[in-house]
Amino acid sequence: MIQQNRPVVSLGLVLVTTNALSQLPQHEIQRALTRHRSGDWGDCCPADADANDAALQAGDRLLSVYYTADGIKFWILTVADRSVTNVLLPEDY
Repeated sequence: MIQQNRPVVSLGLVLVTTNALSQLPQHEIQRALTRHRSGDWGDCCPADADANDAALQAGDRLLSVYYTADGIKFWILTVADRSVTNVLLPEDY
């Protein structure tokens, strides 16, 4: 897992689903976006973390998994061309 002090992922336009906005505290979304941008993929499985690390070089989609302090699971997806990053709950997918 890549964890650096500088950004490694361009997020592009950040979009948050209505459902995620209603359930996730804003500060936790911001914290997760900072982690995602820096290559900290959160709680995704090792295979997805490895795929994300490879995607940094290959230009593929990125997926991070995070939990709020209250245990709400949410995802951050950055599209392959890095033009858009989506914050969503699994049921929003």
